[in-house]
Amino acid sequence: MEDLLTGAIAGQLRETADTLRAMSEDAALHAAMANVASACIAALRNGNKLLFAGNGGSAADAQHLAGELISRFHYDRPGLPAFSLSTDTSVLTAIGNDYGYERLFARQIEAIGHVGDILFAISTSGRSPNILNAVRVAREKGLVTIGLTGRGGGELSGLCDHCLRTPSDLTPRIQEGHIAIGHTICYLIEQQLFPKAP
Repeated sequence: MEDLLTGAIAGQLRETADTLRAMSEDAALHAAMANVASACIAALRNGNKLLFAGNGGSAADAQHLAGELISRFHYDRPGLPAFSLSTDTSVLTAIGNDYGYERLFARQIEAIGHVGDILFAISTSGRSPNILNAVRVAREKGLVTIGLTGRGGGELSGLCDHCLRTPSDLTPRIQEGHIAIGHTICYLIEQQLFPKAP
């Protein structure tokens, strides 16, 4: 039994390492991430905010990345306006009850989104209806839209201003890639807005 478990562990870690290695060698992904980081830095310098939306594990990623920015990432510095749209249970249940789950994030963007804000729309499949609706409303309101998705991209890839794809078709690997991408962008934002020697 122990050999079976350790073999499975090694296999899972190899899959993760392979995905991250592919990302580390993907020049197009690096360029897209640099563009996204630059857009975030410009938005924050202009007094705008970053919004994050996702379902399930992607909701957890949305909260995670917002927390890294509003609190701290590598070191102490002023907090940054970054918010997850997946956290307020009263808002989520009110919108779900009154307007339907597909309007969960779009309704919040209608209420608090402003021209120049940035929306990170996270969907491993790129097909989540409430995420697609959020992006459509965000674009109408003049937000910059950033999609985080998997290799295929789904409909999300064609809707967003920028699309960051983890090169995998497996949900766990895609989610791991999203956190690696998000952490890198947090690092770049922190370094550029509050420079500090490593």
